[in-house]
Amino acid sequence: MRIISGTWRSRPLVVPKGDTTRPTADRTRETLFSMLTSRLGSFEGLQVLDLFSGSGALGLEALSRGAAYCVFVEQDRAALEALESNIAKLGAGSQSEVRRGSALMLGPARKPFDLILMDPPYGTGAGAVALDKLARLGWIAPGALISIETGNREDTEVKGFEIDTIRDIGKARVTLLRPESKP
Repeated sequence: MRIISGTWRSRPLVVPKGDTTRPTADRTRETLFSMLTSRLGSFEGLQVLDLFSGSGALGLEALSRGAAYCVFVEQDRAALEALESNIAKLGAGSQSEVRRGSALMLGPARKPFDLILMDPPYGTGAGAVALDKLARLGWIAPGALISIETGNREDTEVKGFEIDTIRDIGKARVTLLRPESKP
């Protein structure tokens, strides 16, 4: 695995040992970040939340492209070791925070986030559950963009969010959502 674009382009990433995590494939990340770039224009100054972060590839890609700050949330020990190694290797410590624990156990937010990246275990529905909780606890900025990666046969619908687009990439499905506009 590697960073695709930006400041850290082509820099390799450490992946967690074992089979408890499933790193997002380069092809899926390339497609996701192309979709995000076409909607955001730029990542400059964005506050990013990377849930179920594993190696941190999604959040680190956003930082490489100019995001201001990223909070990574992960509970698996091997994934945390890989994540912390990647942050150190890239010198991203001042731009990031690692929260050890379940994405489903987050408390109220200190500030809302502009971009939320989720890669939960396939087939669990954890992304939709986490998104619902984030909305209730103030983690999502108005106009935020949310990406949830699931298996390609899974649908992601969450009350209060509208689907921007859905893209199947091999065995993965990337769903981009936005908070519903309030009249």
